[in-house]
Amino acid sequence: MLTYQFANKYCFGTVAIFAILFAVFPLTDTDIWWHLACAREWVTTWTPVREPVVNVHEYFQQIVALVYNVGGSPLLVAFKAVLWGVVFALFLWPSVRSLQKNDIANTKGVKQSIMPLALFAVLLFVFRFHLEMRPVVFSLVFLGIYWNVLPSFFEISHSGMALNCSDCFHKIYISKFLVALALLVLQWVWCKCQGLYILGPIFASIAFGVGLFDSWKKEICTKNTALQVFFVILLFAIPLMHREGLNLFLYPFGLLNRLLGMSPSAVIFASEIAENRSPFTLLMVGENVLESMLMIVLCIIGLVVGVMKLRRPDSCVHGSIIEVTRTLWLFIAAILALIAERNFVLFLPVFFAEFPDCKQTFLHRMASLDLIPFGFKHFQLISRILTTKCCLLIVAFIAFLLGLWGKSLSSYDSSIAYQRVPVAATEWMKNHPHQGRLFNDDRAGGYLAFVNPSDSIFIDGRFILKTADFFERYLNYSESPQLFFQDADSLNIDRVVLPLRYYARWYLLISSLDSDENWNVSYRDSFFVVIDRQNH
Repeated sequence: MLTYQFANKYCFGTVAIFAILFAVFPLTDTDIWWHLACAREWVTTWTPVREPVVNVHEYFQQIVALVYNVGGSPLLVAFKAVLWGVVFALFLWPSVRSLQKNDIANTKGVKQSIMPLALFAVLLFVFRFHLEMRPVVFSLVFLGIYWNVLPSFFEISHSGMALNCSDCFHKIYISKFLVALALLVLQWVWCKCQGLYILGPIFASIAFGVGLFDSWKKEICTKNTALQVFFVILLFAIPLMHREGLNLFLYPFGLLNRLLGMSPSAVIFASEIAENRSPFTLLMVGENVLESMLMIVLCIIGLVVGVMKLRRPDSCVHGSIIEVTRTLWLFIAAILALIAERNFVLFLPVFFAEFPDCKQTFLHRMASLDLIPFGFKHFQLISRILTTKCCLLIVAFIAFLLGLWGKSLSSYDSSIAYQRVPVAATEWMKNHPHQGRLFNDDRAGGYLAFVNPSDSIFIDGRFILKTADFFERYLNYSESPQLFFQDADSLNIDRVVLPLRYYARWYLLISSLDSDENWNVSYRDSFFVVIDRQNH
């Protein structure tokens, strides 16, 4: 008979495979193209740029450019799919190990593993288009390593102080030193992959704080607390060791400002960029209603799971540093996801990792079937039959889900989402140059800069490089075409490339340009239009 250990090891390991499979879809995130362009040569728009300019994504850009140069967009799609599989494997591994301790040969344990597996498969399928090729996947890989290493790193420090064996004592310190050194190097690399590198030191601070409380609670006097403080400070100070120094150190604060709109200049970014808006906001305005509602429900469930875990007798005050640290991080991830939709990918792997370990959830209560009086043999037999049938139904459902995914692959005729970036229009523009300046939609800017670098772009997705006033005026063009006509004259704009279908905000401007005698549609396909100024 299958054991609970076997079920957890292979059922939850399958989640990583699901993540890899469901992440196989075209490059839908438009920012990847200016990352590739910046890897070749730092790209600036012809419009004003905020100072200082910090390329916090440099290492990420070089890695994805290497992959792209070797195998093009198909290899880049495969690369990002594998990365997302690694992310979920890293976050789930500690939970799988803890659940493996219950090595019971019964079908009940198998069911308790398969039911969460089905839930995770559904969630990965629903939110699969969040598994994009973005710098955040690198941040999650690094955070997943911290997730596995840091809590036990601080826990070992306390158990090591009680050892009387001097050899064991020195071995522990040597291993701790090597781990600390490896983490510092990892943090140094992370600092030039994404501005979310700040999550590493924050996670370390939480683990250290929980460990310090644990030692105080147990009345253990640790002599290496100063070294631990020094290590955490070093993690925060790693950005200062790069050539960008203080500017790189301050970069995450700028991101937080623009995410929350804490200053008047940042309000426009927090309110106008869809990914920066809260799921509550999206739900109220009727955008992505079902997805936003599911995000909110999952975050609330995550918060409830965290509270239940901290209230258990074998956790929190009575538990380990590892468990408390990860539970507290579940709260942080849930709050971040409720603040902005784009943060949901920070929450989902943590939710997957912490959810199976909460044995008091409704899911596990239903799986236990304890309501049947097992004192009667025929009831035991009924229980086993029902459990087996339930497992078979779940397996059939997962197979159906995989069938839906397989069918969706047939609709992808390219590894580049040409509905979102002007693939054909850019080729036409390369063969038909113009004399003046180009105006483009921000989401098309990166692809234009990568494929046609000779034609400088108006704007791209790096909003942090633009002032809020500039971005607000740019958005007003879609609602006030006369404002665009005014600026087009003063800025010498003679070519406009805008989306027709995927982003509907430009319809008014497109129709105004089309009806103006000084502008003419030079190119049009199903997704983008190029409008040139006549006699310019």
